[in-house]
Formats: sequence, structure tokens, C-alpha cells
Amino acid sequence: METIITTRKARAILQKELKDKIDFKTKPVGSLGRLEEIALRVGKIQNSLSPHLNRPHIVVFAGDHGIATTGLVNPYPQAVTAQMVVNFLKGGAAINVFCRQNNIELIVVDSGVNYLFHSGTASERFISAKVAPGTNNYLSSDAMTEREALLAIEKGNEIVAGIASKACNMIGFGEMGIGNTSSAALIMSSILKIPIQECVGRGTGVTDDQLKVKIETLDKVFIHHHLDKIINNPILLLSKIGGFEIAMMAGAYLEAARQHMVIVVDGFIATASLLIAKQLNENILQNCLFAHTSGEQGHEKMLAFLEAKPLLHLGLRLGEGTGAALAMPLIQSAVNFLNEMASFESAGVSNK
Repeated sequence: METIITTRKARAILQKELKDKIDFKTKPVGSLGRLEEIALRVGKIQNSLSPHLNRPHIVVFAGDHGIATTGLVNPYPQAVTAQMVVNFLKGGAAINVFCRQNNIELIVVDSGVNYLFHSGTASERFISAKVAPGTNNYLSSDAMTEREALLAIEKGNEIVAGIASKACNMIGFGEMGIGNTSSAALIMSSILKIPIQECVGRGTGVTDDQLKVKIETLDKVFIHHHLDKIINNPILLLSKIGGFEIAMMAGAYLEAARQHMVIVVDGFIATASLLIAKQLNENILQNCLFAHTSGEQGHEKMLAFLEAKPLLHLGLRLGEGTGAALAMPLIQSAVNFLNEMASFESAGVSNK
């Protein structure tokens, strides 16, 4: 108990010192708006009055979903997942553009793509961590075994531990997987205890008729797996309706928090994975900054549930970690003003 009290006191002292440092910069108090909140959060994460951001990374986890083969929840064929992984590795996707622009290192992970990438694919930017060639169709069976869910989480741990060992201290996660908005919606519906129709969005662009079929299909899945009964068992929930990329991302979140990294949370699917990670580590949100509000209708409800304030409102619904990549320069700006902007005292400016 004494250790806990001492730690709380130290955190309170650090918070006050950070707030004073921010307030006594050569500006009116609060005039840098959300940047001041970000600077405070990053300082607290790094336990420092002079935090720094080093070698920011985006990790894109890719995995296939068995339900995608039915065509009931997605307008694009499952083969697009593997095709997009190749596109990432060739540098042609939106996430590649934003990472190049903002000097962010990009890593692509095969978490469970239904495709055998040839040996020439191997590079520093590609990690083969395939648990299985896609999940099972959860309309008729469990998506994966609990052992596979735990293995995916463990692999996510290992990947982030390796990145942290190279001095990276800010990380964001993206995903690629045809059908994965359906898995994310089911996770959200179960954990937030709200009807599936309030969680399901258009994903990669379904029509009104396709959206109706998607909702009806996922409602059947919810009932079939009794998802309302397992809200406090994240591993079982993953085994029922999860994706390998979602499970691996949850493990990545957990390890990033253990490594005291600044975690930049992307959109709908990345936040659904965070819901899983939060059930496994209640304190994980202390390390998180939320990049944006997705164009997916359920994302705003998830953010409200987590009491999160996103940095951007751009209507994005692409995934890939694109929102995180766009938000990282803002976080860098917050750290830069904290470290480089003159104080009233150092500049000889009166604050009276």
C-alpha cells in the first residue's frame, strides 16, 4: 500500500510540474488547445518533463475471415486481403504515402492471410506470423480455437517487443482483412452491450441492400454464439468471432503498454481490438492517444465508451493505420513545443 501511495504522489508531482511547464510557455494559458493535453499525456507516459518521440512505427496486421467467403458481409472477394498486402510491400497504398510523408517506419504482418506469400516477400518491412490461413466461418463454427487466440496475442507481444528493442517509443496499429469490420462490430456489440445494428457500418462500401443482409447475418452470429454471455471473457470472445489480425493487434497493444510506449489508436477495427486489450489490462488507456473518429457509425460509440477524445475528424474509414499516421505529426508538434518553446522567464517576457 505504501508503494502505491508513493507512486501516486510521484505521478501527481510530475503532472503538476508538466502543467506548470506548459502554462509558463510564452503564450496565454490554454492557447495551444489540445496540443497542451497531448504534451501532458506524453510526458506522463514517459515519466518525463522533457519527453521525446523516437522512430515512430505503424504496424499493419493482415488476416482473412472465413465469413468473407460467403459474400454476405463484404462486397469485395477475400483475395483482396493478400493483394493489398502485396500493395503495402510495393509502397502503393495510402498508409505507405502517409508513412513516407511523415517519416514513420511501416511494418506489415501476415497474421493469418489465406495466401502463401513466396519466400521473396521476406524483408525488414514484412513479418510472417501466420497462425492459420484465415479464420473459420463463424456462421457455422468458432472462428478459431482459444489456443490460437492466445498464440496470436503472444505473437503480437513478440513483434512489438522486437520493435521496442530498436528504440521505438511511439507506435500505431493498422489492419487489413476483408470482412473484419463484421468481427469488430460483433466484439463491440458484445462488450458495449448494444444491439448489433448500432455497431454495423458499411465497411468497404456496401449498398443499402447489402447492409441489411450484413446486419441480419451478424445478428444470427451473435445469437448462435451467445455473445451476450461471454462479455467478460475476451479470449473466448476472440475464439468465437475474432480475427487473427484483431487478436494479434490486441497482443501488440498489451506489449506496447508494457514497454511504456505512446500508443496511437487508429479507427473502428483498431479500437475494437483495444476493447479486447483493455479487458486484459484495465490500465492500458493511460498509454493511448486516439487518432480520429472513423466514418464507421459504431466508432463514435466506442470512443464514448472509452471516454476518448480523438484528435482528428476527417471521415476516414480506410483502416491500414492511416488515421494514426496522420495524427503522429500532431503529437510530435506537442512534444516539440514542450521542449523547445521559450518560457516567460527564459525569454524575458512578462506574464503579468
